[in-house]
Amino acid sequence: MIKTSAADGTEARAIDEGSGPVILVLHPGLDDGASWGKVAALLAPRHRVVRVHRRRYRLDLDGASCTIEQEVEHVLAVVRAIGGGPMPVAAHSSGAVIALEAMLAAPSAFAGALLYEPPVVIGAPLGGPHGEIHARARAALAAGKPGKALQIFVRDTVGVPAWTALLIRAFVSVEPRLRALVPGQIEDNAAIDTLGIRLDAYAGIDVPMVLLGGDRSPAHLGERLDALARVLPQAERVVLHGEGHGAHARAPGQVAATIEKLAARVLPPPG
Repeated sequence: MIKTSAADGTEARAIDEGSGPVILVLHPGLDDGASWGKVAALLAPRHRVVRVHRRRYRLDLDGASCTIEQEVEHVLAVVRAIGGGPMPVAAHSSGAVIALEAMLAAPSAFAGALLYEPPVVIGAPLGGPHGEIHARARAALAAGKPGKALQIFVRDTVGVPAWTALLIRAFVSVEPRLRALVPGQIEDNAAIDTLGIRLDAYAGIDVPMVLLGGDRSPAHLGERLDALARVLPQAERVVLHGEGHGAHARAPGQVAATIEKLAARVLPPPG
């Protein structure tokens, strides 16, 4: 485990396993990094895999209320603690938005990136034109109904079918760990909306980028990847056939192999 101080005095944390060239991992929403455990286990025999516990999902820091800038600072604090040369980052969903912002803040720290379906804003806000989706989700949280809040998010923002959203609501209602993380997920989404459209800024990130998506994911996630592919100077679009937004859990071998291919391109050869 890496524990190090961020600029504001809070403690940044990351799971540190394996040995070899470093691969940094930024997990998606509603998580603490554990969901990428299978991928990390496949990479660890040949790589040092560092999974940042994102500040947004740190219950000990009341992370739900943090800013994207504070999230980025925690990522960069871990990067400084690792030391060494530029490293590749593998980042998933909202974690991939944080990766893009970290690469803007410290371009020399990163050798390349795998971005798995980042929900970057490319048009209308994620929370609806007037933030009404976030407002309804926050109202559900205020009423003590985190399952309903997540149902609203996954149905109306992510775009999963209504019956799937209902199942997710039922599951969250009986899972204390997930219930505690729901506020962070809603505020994560709202924070991305606050960033707005950043495609012009991201166009300045000139390192190899793998834009990973599943052909069973909601269509808007593919559209966001296509928008990034049009502006990033060194973008490669990779599609996982038969997979959706959860390939890190369903097909960890495919995800790990794609990461290793990127790492081989951007890291110095062994020795």
